[in-house]
Amino acid sequence: MDWLITSLSWYFFIFSLGLIFFPLTTKIFKNFPFDQGYPFAKVFAIIFVSYITYVLGTVKILPFTRENLFLIIGFLLLVNVLLYLKNKKSKPIRTFLYVFILEEILFLASFLFWTYIRGQEPSIRSLEKFMDFGFINSILRAEFFPPLDMWYSGNYPINYYYFGHLTAATLIKLVNINPAIGYNLILSTIFALGVTEVFSIVTNIIKISSPKISSVKNVFYGVIGAFIVNLGGNLHTIYLFTKGYPNENPIPFWKIFSGFNPQNYWYPNATRFIPYTIHEFPSYSYVVADLHGHVFDIPFVILTISILFIFFIDFFSGNRQKMKRYSKFDIRYSLNFLISNIQYLISLLLSFLTAIHYMTNAFDGPIYALLILTIFLLKFGFSKKFFQFSAFYLLFAILFTLPFSFHFKPFVSGIGVNCGSEIFKFSGKIGPFLFEKNNCQISPFWMLFILWGFFWVNFIMFIITKKTKNSKAIIKPKISSFTLVLFSFANFLILIPEFFYAKDIYPVHFRANTMFKLGYQAFIMMGIASAYVFFSLKHAKIKLFIIIYSLLFILVSIYPFYSIPSYYGSLNKPVNLDGSSWLIDNYPEDKEIIDWLNKNVKGQPVILEAQGDSYTDYERISTMTGLPTVAGWWVHEWLWRGSADVVGKRIPDITAIYESKDINQTKQLIKKYQIKYIVVSRLEKQKYPNIYEEKFLKIGKIVLRTNNGFGALYKVD
Repeated sequence: MDWLITSLSWYFFIFSLGLIFFPLTTKIFKNFPFDQGYPFAKVFAIIFVSYITYVLGTVKILPFTRENLFLIIGFLLLVNVLLYLKNKKSKPIRTFLYVFILEEILFLASFLFWTYIRGQEPSIRSLEKFMDFGFINSILRAEFFPPLDMWYSGNYPINYYYFGHLTAATLIKLVNINPAIGYNLILSTIFALGVTEVFSIVTNIIKISSPKISSVKNVFYGVIGAFIVNLGGNLHTIYLFTKGYPNENPIPFWKIFSGFNPQNYWYPNATRFIPYTIHEFPSYSYVVADLHGHVFDIPFVILTISILFIFFIDFFSGNRQKMKRYSKFDIRYSLNFLISNIQYLISLLLSFLTAIHYMTNAFDGPIYALLILTIFLLKFGFSKKFFQFSAFYLLFAILFTLPFSFHFKPFVSGIGVNCGSEIFKFSGKIGPFLFEKNNCQISPFWMLFILWGFFWVNFIMFIITKKTKNSKAIIKPKISSFTLVLFSFANFLILIPEFFYAKDIYPVHFRANTMFKLGYQAFIMMGIASAYVFFSLKHAKIKLFIIIYSLLFILVSIYPFYSIPSYYGSLNKPVNLDGSSWLIDNYPEDKEIIDWLNKNVKGQPVILEAQGDSYTDYERISTMTGLPTVAGWWVHEWLWRGSADVVGKRIPDITAIYESKDINQTKQLIKKYQIKYIVVSRLEKQKYPNIYEEKFLKIGKIVLRTNNGFGALYKVD
């Protein structure tokens, strides 16, 4: 049961951070009648500790050390204690104690549940895991920021949205845990945060709608919402009742209906249903365990949606405090203005969260900026106040992103018009808009319905239900409007890839990333809204709608019962959380090299290992250590740097270092790339069959010969 002790130790730190930030959370969510936003305290803690660490590390004031993390936490603890003392007149904690305990149990149960699942196959291998773990390890090795790109040596910073990875590194360093274990605990933490946050916003929305609702019923609706967003799939599970289809050629389900046929069901097809596109959702992400930006941002976007809700329904109207008299040139005037005008304070928080979204998953920045501006418009209309709030919000959102954007070069090169050249008979560029020949993909409506039908039907039923007599007393106008905003805005996101796409390097899958990133957020928004729809249908007592909802819910809810076993196999294996343990069976010599480097090498000197294509086992040393290598996964660096040449031009040099018998040339190349360690292992010998290993003893020394004799590590001058 070592895994349980390790997991509980990790949980203790997360729980403690949440307690520290509880005063701030109750200040913001003090009118949440069910729980005062208790689950969001952990998210605030992770964001604020990580961001302050990042800013101070970027301006070279405070190195990224465990001691300094505790220093920052101590400062934030003091702030929260002062905030608590200032607001002692708020509702006593004992009023909500049972709810807090319930939500903490829900968090812990969700955390341990996914930890156990992940412990059945913990490998940090395949898909994007090398990239994500490499980012985390590079950040862990950094003294200051920005962190170095582990796959492109030469003091080049990571040119990707990595703030989520920085939050992971912050927690790993804080807990002082093996990063290969921390990777999997981070995933479980995100899952548990997602579950409890959705539970919180749904239960509070329903409590506001129906103050007299029983706690049992309210908890039920909260669980439904948490399940839809975090574990639900889409209507693609209808294919469990078909003969199946070739992965690249989906066939309408009504043409291949059969009996229940789960052995032919392949769960990733639900995320690759429309050809040449990607349309993932959180449940799939948790299963495949890539710690990509869209996964890290799940807790952050649920927080943003929740704050937008309290802003939209006027929780803070009439909450303006009396201004103290200061000169307008006194900084105390600005601070007092924010405190006295709580709406501006919330707007400032939304600016900060928008910056967090952009730094965590770049698409999410503009997505939530647009949603926030939409809420401002609906709240204030085309008034002076709308423009004041918008300008204030956008200005600070930009300022909060500066530590990141100063070092980040976006790799979107324009906005493509889908089928533009076919419609306008024109190819080329007009402003930011690209009209590319042969870039024309239209999603069939029936395919879109498979992906989004559950939410669309809920949307329609909600519109009908809110007009019925039975629902008027239960569906509050502003909550109804907010629900409609979530549905409408989400569908706007779904429609965008049918007309436009963000131009990247992928030729055939040109709109895949656009559909992926927009659809992911649409799923979360409509998942939250759909839980409220179920509550509305139950109270409106429209039996037909309840039956329809229930049948469709069954289809989306059975997805994890097939995806989890398909990825993890039988769930009765001993739990192992070490994501690097796969190396012991596959590349034991590399495990020795990695362990030696992690134990004996400080900082980030350059290493050399075999360069390989994306999604292969190449770059396993740089990934598992965070030490920069000369050139890593080719397509990934091509995307990040905007040119295939950045890696392509280095490949001949790497080959020469390994294979050339010209020692002078080898020395020159080693000096050119400032290489300190050279890996010679099984993959290097496969990649470079003419490897001339003897020369490394002439220009350096061997520091490790692996036990099986297949690997060696050389240190060169």
